[in-house]
Amino acid sequence: MPIELYKDAHHCCVMFTDLVSDEAEAVQANQFLLVNHGEGVILDPGGNMTYNELNLTMRKYIAPQQLDYILASHADPDIIASLDRWMTSTQAKLVISKLWARFAPHFCKIGKTEDRIIAIPDEGGRLRYGKADLWLLPAHFLHSEGNFQFYDPVSKILFSGDLGVSLVSGQEAQQFITSLTPMPPGMEAFHRRYMVSNKILRLWVRMVRELDIAMIVPQHGAPLKGEAIGQLLDWLEALSCGIDLMGTPQYQIPQTRL
Repeated sequence: MPIELYKDAHHCCVMFTDLVSDEAEAVQANQFLLVNHGEGVILDPGGNMTYNELNLTMRKYIAPQQLDYILASHADPDIIASLDRWMTSTQAKLVISKLWARFAPHFCKIGKTEDRIIAIPDEGGRLRYGKADLWLLPAHFLHSEGNFQFYDPVSKILFSGDLGVSLVSGQEAQQFITSLTPMPPGMEAFHRRYMVSNKILRLWVRMVRELDIAMIVPQHGAPLKGEAIGQLLDWLEALSCGIDLMGTPQYQIPQTRL
């Protein structure tokens, strides 16, 4: 069931949380549709598990032919493994980090992406659709080398990719997190492993504190709003993670047979 995070007469932001069955072995993942004045973008459309339902359900808001862009925060399978099908069913262009622009075509048949990829420079930018801009914010190494988040200044939503993730079911992901006391399931373990270092987190926190944020909406788990936003930023700013935690014990010749 689509969740309308924001809607006015000309602009809406829609979240899909349960297109991956809870019985599947795959991780829960969110997909997003933004529509402004009849033109739309999909953020992180997901893999083949999500394609059919997303393609059908989005028609309540916009026809696939009116889709301008498919935005990928990075190039993981749960982000754009369905790319070939979107390149076939729409005329949309893929917007992705310049580091992944030449890798993404491997998801598609030859020729499908020709002249249809916009490579985002490391510093990011602003993408026009309808009568609005979507801000493409650098979030490199959180968790991918070439990684971007998407800020919508109309709704004041930060689509944060793998920042702010909790590991819950598709149904649970529809319930807003308003406090990090207690810490949501899986959040601490996920960030300690998937984020690269505290240095990068501190740089990211400094950048996003300049934004007017009504919600932080990750690609896995539940959206955050209210008190939880400041709590998340404070927690990440002090978090040891990734290479901060690695040492000799993690780099030894393995002895265990699998």
